[in-house]
This record gives sequence, structure tokens and C-alpha cells, in this order.
Amino acid sequence: MKIPGAQIIIETLIEQGCDTVFGYPGGSVLNIYDELYKNSDRIRHVLTAHEQGASHAADGYARATGKVGVVIATSGPGATNLVTGLATAYLDSVPMVAITGNVSVDLLGRDSFQEVDIMGVTLPVTKHNYIVKKTEDLADTIREAFKIAKSGRPGPVLIDIPKNVQIDSAEYEKGEQVAPYPKLIAADDELSLAIQMLEKAERPFIYMGGGIYRTDAGQQIIALSEKIDAPVASSMMGLSAIPYDYPRFLGMQGMHGDYAASKAMDEADLILAAGVRFSDRATGNKAKFSPHAKIIHIDTDTAELSKNINAHLGIVGDIKDALERITAAIEPREHKQWIEQCAALRQEALVSYKNYGNISPYDIIHEVNARYPQDTVVATDVGQHQMWVAQTYHFTKPHTFLTSGGLGTMGYGMGAAIGGAVGTGKKAVLFTGDGSFGMNLNELATAVSQNLPLTIIIMNNGVLGMVRQWQTLFYHKHYSNTTLNRATDFVKLAEAFGAKGYRAETIDQFRQIMDTVEKDNGVNLIDCLIDEDEMVLPMVPPGGTVEQIIVSRKELEQ
Repeated sequence: MKIPGAQIIIETLIEQGCDTVFGYPGGSVLNIYDELYKNSDRIRHVLTAHEQGASHAADGYARATGKVGVVIATSGPGATNLVTGLATAYLDSVPMVAITGNVSVDLLGRDSFQEVDIMGVTLPVTKHNYIVKKTEDLADTIREAFKIAKSGRPGPVLIDIPKNVQIDSAEYEKGEQVAPYPKLIAADDELSLAIQMLEKAERPFIYMGGGIYRTDAGQQIIALSEKIDAPVASSMMGLSAIPYDYPRFLGMQGMHGDYAASKAMDEADLILAAGVRFSDRATGNKAKFSPHAKIIHIDTDTAELSKNINAHLGIVGDIKDALERITAAIEPREHKQWIEQCAALRQEALVSYKNYGNISPYDIIHEVNARYPQDTVVATDVGQHQMWVAQTYHFTKPHTFLTSGGLGTMGYGMGAAIGGAVGTGKKAVLFTGDGSFGMNLNELATAVSQNLPLTIIIMNNGVLGMVRQWQTLFYHKHYSNTTLNRATDFVKLAEAFGAKGYRAETIDQFRQIMDTVEKDNGVNLIDCLIDEDEMVLPMVPPGGTVEQIIVSRKELEQ
């Protein structure tokens, strides 16, 4: 049966299991939006305030549900507004499909109104992209895009569709939901070498990243940890993959990681790294990173092996499968002295922290954590509040932590929280800063119009906190353009958007507000006035080593 291209797009999206799309209409996608109107009982469209917000929402939806997120934008500025969201998803390996309209094929390359070469623009920040010039190719291209997006190391795929391709008709026959490409399976001899190395280790250490979060391999990490009696630490992107209260879990590792996690990793004689990329924020000075350790690196993506840190053994293959086979084949080990040493490091890290204001960010996070269910989706923006949440929030369930790790996108959180709330149908929490929130606060309109159960907590210190912290520590307190001096009243702003706004200046006020907010299923914003001198600690100085770790304010004030 012949049907118009726009109808083929919607039918193929539904065929591929897509129940929700995020986007913003415009001239070159009007035919698609007409089909969305006709099929509103079969596929939900969430209208955002800006295309960047739509891309972050599709990202958050994908992270929270494990499905492929879908976003639609018009040509020209609509398409270019997706770029930050695509780059965010690309750096964090999030499965997304972005559909953009374009001018008709006969107008391409003529500087037509709202024409841009979005394929060229997005080539560095997508896993793959297409321009479809024949309506006959539409369905198969969309199917292939979904397949690529969710195969191997996931990522965003863009499909650019000229307007005439949406209008013209072609044959459409319903297909099956595509499966990912076959998984790469690690070689037996490489796994045998890994087992030999693990059996010889006296101080083994398991380091997990976003690849564990993404593949739901947390239970495999726990099983191996128990079999070989090894501590576990996580990159920020791996948080929530295993429960925070797993006894051998030392927490987050890296620049602002837990003292015990970073110190134990430095003292290990073997590191099994799974689904990590060893970014500079995780390693510090690469030449002095974990100097006593041999490294086994398991990853789906060959390009990650020895890219940043040389691996003594690099293993390419499906991470979950590789962990299961290692665990099944290895003899049980016991490292009582090493585990006791790690426990001692935990006690050593229990240092006092000076709170500069009347409301501590740590107390705020603990309070929210204690009140909301374990499966609550928690999103953050980027900055000090992000690190406080990563350090403090007790994540227990997978896919509950939505944050921008690779690109570090300020303004990510609001869209991600919307996507998480839409995808799960449950209450979501956004922790943000006054700087980050200012980037995409227009998406308050989206949250309210969609009647989402969303709690927004602003850590408001009147400054760009993380940049100010670096200026304090490394730039002689030269606070160049990090003091915001803005008169924005976030409570009134929330009310203007149709949300409920509150302000807390003490932790007691915050608790009283939470008594009301936790029972409310609408959009609630709490403006928390924290001190500008609050810091994220511990901190390994950029390019530094674990020996230089700053654990408390006392060290800075001596």
C-alpha cells in the first residue's frame, strides 16, 4: 500500500516500539506533525520550549527507560538547536534517533530559507547520520537508525528528511522491531589471561563505568567481586549500576570521588576496568596513575582500549558476557587483609567538613534521599551540585541517575528530568544550580504543561560555584565573571510558569517545605540559599595525584 512519507515515518516509529517523541514543529516538518496529530492515540508527542530541551528530554527518557529516545526538529535553527543534546548523548553513549526536516531535494545547496547541512554539522557528534532523498528509502533507513543507535556502544543517530520526501508516497509494509547487531564476544584466550592475572593479584580492584550502567551488568560486577573478594568503585557514569550499600562498594572514584575509592585504586596491584574510558577527571596525572597496578580493560568499543591509560590486557567484547565467563571459570579468592585495608581507608575519610551557611547541600540531598522511593529518577545539571549528588545520594536502583558526564552540559538537567518523568510515569527530582538552571529554565513551561510530578531543587549560591572553587584554589581568588549579581526571584519565576515556588534559608525550613512538596504531584521548585564558599571535597587537583588529594577545608585554612 502506498502512503505519504510522513505517514511512513510515524508508522515505522511505532513499529520500532516508540511510544513517545519530543520535539518542536516548524515549516519543514509540518507533514510529520500532521501525522502525529492523526495518530495521537498511538504515539505521544511532548512539546518542549526549545529544541535543546527536547534533545535532553529524549536523552533522559532513554537513560531512564533503556529505550531509544526520539526527538524531532525542523530544518535550519531547529536542527542546529539539537547539536548540544546530540553531543551530550554521544559522549555518554545514549541511544537516540533525531529526525530533522529539510528543504526539498531540489532546493538543497541553494541557501534556501532555513536550510543547513545538518549532516555536516553533526557528523562529529553522532554515531551515524543520513539524509533520505527518496521516500522509498524512508522505512528501512529509520529501522537501520534504531538498530545502530542501540547496538554495541549505543549513541545518537540523525536522519535528515527533505520536505518532498515527506510528501511523496511510497510502498510501506510493516516490519518487525529491529534487534541490535550481534554482540562481539570476548576471545577465550583473552579471558583465560584475565583469570590468570586475577588469581595472582593480592590487591585486586574492580572499576566500573557507564558501560555497566548501560548494559545492566551490575549483578555481574557484584558476582565477580564476591568470587574474588575485591572492592568495587565507580566512575560517575557508573553510579546506580549497583546498590550503594553493597559492602564492597567504595563509591565514586576520581577528582571528586570518595577518598577510600581513589586511595584504594592507587594502592591496588591489579585493576579490572569494565565499561570505563579513563577520562582525565578519573585519572589525574596519567603518568602516575595507579603505579603498582596491572590493568585489565574490558569494553565493547575497541577504540577505548589503551586510549587514555595503557592496558596490560585489553579485551573487546560484550561486558556482561565477559564478566559472567570470568566469574564462572575463576577459583574463589580471599583477600582479607586487602579488604580490611580498604575498610580502614573508609574510616580515615570520615573527616569534619566546615559548613559555611545555614543550610548544607549535603543535608539537603540526604533529606530528599530519605523521603523519596528508591526508584525515583534523579537528574542533575553540571557543577558543584552534580558532584554533591554523586558523592551523597544513595542510589539503589539502576537507571535512576541522569547526568551529563562526558560533555558536562550545563542546562542538561531540566530536559533530562522531564524525559525521566515522562518515561517512567513517576516523580522525578532535579538538583541544579542557579547558573545551570538559568541555561534552560524555559523548560519549566514544558513540565507544567505536561502536568509532570517534578521537584526542582536549586542550590543557589549566587555564583558559578565550581568555576569559583577553581578560582579560589588555583587562580589566587581572581573571581572573574563568576559572581552572577542577578536579581532573579526563582520563587516568583516558578509561579509565573504555573509551578509552585518555595525558598529555604535553613535546613529546618527545607524540611518543612518538603513535608508539603513530597505529597504534591505537580511541579515544585525549592530555592535553597547556600553559601558561596561551599566547596566540593575531596578533590584531586587537575593533573594531580592521589597523594595531593584535598580532603577537608581544614587543609586549606592552615
